[in-house]
Amino acid sequence: MKPRTPTLIIGGLLLAIFLFLLFAYQVRTTEVAVVTTFGSISGTPKTEPGLYLRLPYPIQNVYKFDRRLQNFERKYEQSLTRDKKSPILSVFVGWRIADAELFLKRFNGDLFRAETSLENVVRDAKNSVVGRHDFSELIAPDPKQVKFEEIENEMKLVMADTTLKTYGIAIEIVGIKQLGLPESQTAKVFERMKAERERLSKKFVAEGTAEAMRIRSEAELQRDTTLAEARRKALVLRGEAEAKATEYYKVLNQDESLARFLISLNSLEASLKDRTTLILDEKTAPLNLLRGDAGATAPSKN
Repeated sequence: MKPRTPTLIIGGLLLAIFLFLLFAYQVRTTEVAVVTTFGSISGTPKTEPGLYLRLPYPIQNVYKFDRRLQNFERKYEQSLTRDKKSPILSVFVGWRIADAELFLKRFNGDLFRAETSLENVVRDAKNSVVGRHDFSELIAPDPKQVKFEEIENEMKLVMADTTLKTYGIAIEIVGIKQLGLPESQTAKVFERMKAERERLSKKFVAEGTAEAMRIRSEAELQRDTTLAEARRKALVLRGEAEAKATEYYKVLNQDESLARFLISLNSLEASLKDRTTLILDEKTAPLNLLRGDAGATAPSKN
């Protein structure tokens, strides 16, 4: 009997594991579980991680779904804009299971069927939203004209209501992954972009020329104002100097000999300035003053 003891223990453990698998199931942190009894959903979906009891199959069945964000990409295809252009768009969607019961009813837990239905929704939303916008809101030389974010938000709103109520899927992210043009339109777009750049270039040149003319006009005005003010001050100073000179002339006219003497004295001072060496006749005015010969240049005494 003793040799059979380990066998019995192992058999008992295997039976316990088998029974455990039949009457219990585990839910992980990233999962949501839906329990069906004879094909009908029973109870509420289990979202808290842990072990739960169940009745063995085929009485009850457990369906587990991933609650994490999942990615879906729509294939690269043309759409028609409001102004009859046909860009090529590729849209990606970030989605998660929000209503596990509805998701189970619609697709019986088949993710391939879910993505097939989601593809139709994405295609219809993309075409309807792009059809409400002009081509220039997708591709334009001026970044301010591009409305990528607005278009993506509109797509998300169109998809979200349909997918949540119909499939139990919550749309959380919608974006344009790729944007291209048919070969027939590429040349026209480049020509349009070139024309727009030339228009902007001419605009900037015109604004620069206007600004240069304004600065030049202001500088010329400031120059003319400064020169006019300088001329005015020069005239005032000249007038004051002439007035003083007139007073001096009146004094000198009263004594002609004194005037000649002062003129000779000033000339002598100017000629001997800066250690100047002159070889002249000592009788030559105004050098005659150095030998005390006042002569005709000396002032007369009254």
